[in-house]
Amino acid sequence: MPRSPHLAYGTLFALAAGLMWGLVFVAPLMLPQYPAALLSVARYLAFGLIALPLAWLDRARLAQLSRDDWIEALKLSLVGNLLYYLCLAAAIQRAGGPLPTMIIGTLPVVIAIVSNVRDHKRDGRLRWARLVPSLLLIAAGIGCVNQAELAHLLRDDPNAGLSRYLVGALLAVGAVACWTWYPIRNADWMRAHPDRSASAWATAQGLVTLAPAALGFAAFWLWNATASDRGSAFEMPLGPTPALFVSLMFAIGLLASWLGTLCWNAASQRLPTTLVGQLIVFETLAALAYAFMLRGQMPGAVTLLGVALLVAGVVWALRVKPSRPEVADAVPH
Repeated sequence: MPRSPHLAYGTLFALAAGLMWGLVFVAPLMLPQYPAALLSVARYLAFGLIALPLAWLDRARLAQLSRDDWIEALKLSLVGNLLYYLCLAAAIQRAGGPLPTMIIGTLPVVIAIVSNVRDHKRDGRLRWARLVPSLLLIAAGIGCVNQAELAHLLRDDPNAGLSRYLVGALLAVGAVACWTWYPIRNADWMRAHPDRSASAWATAQGLVTLAPAALGFAAFWLWNATASDRGSAFEMPLGPTPALFVSLMFAIGLLASWLGTLCWNAASQRLPTTLVGQLIVFETLAALAYAFMLRGQMPGAVTLLGVALLVAGVVWALRVKPSRPEVADAVPH
């Protein structure tokens, strides 16, 4: 069990990461005419470009990474960055912001269950009887917000097709799968390398994302050129609102991709995976807050109740102490 200062600092780092990551839900709403694939590769192309000067400044610590470390960074980037955001952006554009946000909001429950089964030898086991109340509170909060937001969407668009929302929901489930794998696998590396820099590891992930993102951007441009023969081409390279597109991509690349990853790495070094997984709820709360700000409305009573339940679930989870680890230095491969 981490000492009290570690718990406090780890929670603050997780909160900061959630505030940064909540921004990624806004871009597809502000750029609805941009294809999800373009948003995904452009965001991480910006992340990779931002990482270049950061890598030069941090070159001494990056030089300490082994070949296996770089391969691990590439795996994390492909699944937790490119594939995750492709699924998420496509889900938001098909089902609106709230439904995918709330499906992503199940991550604290999913990660807590997976990591409690998988990592109990390293982090200690959280007894299910004590963990279940917090999971139920979080699930109830997600249900309340989901119910209220779906009702809002149907009021705004009564002719909306159910199939579109279903596809959006399935894409959001795919994003959940990507981001169940990513934080657990990333935590494995961070906990196995407590002497390594969280910022250097975030920069490394940005560097290895640059080449796949650039190739993805080029591939989309090539595919789009062939689509011009069918009269359905997108206006490349920067679309109909280039200033907004570029500024959003670089803002998200810096704040969400680099700074958010840095904060999450710092939280992962200080907290058991089971607890840090539940703190992803901060991302859901931030995304909802940004969505209501963009909408220019205050949340309703049911939504506020859901938010209160989410917060209560996190607070409860932080009060649950895991048992002593069975093997203190066990790290899954």
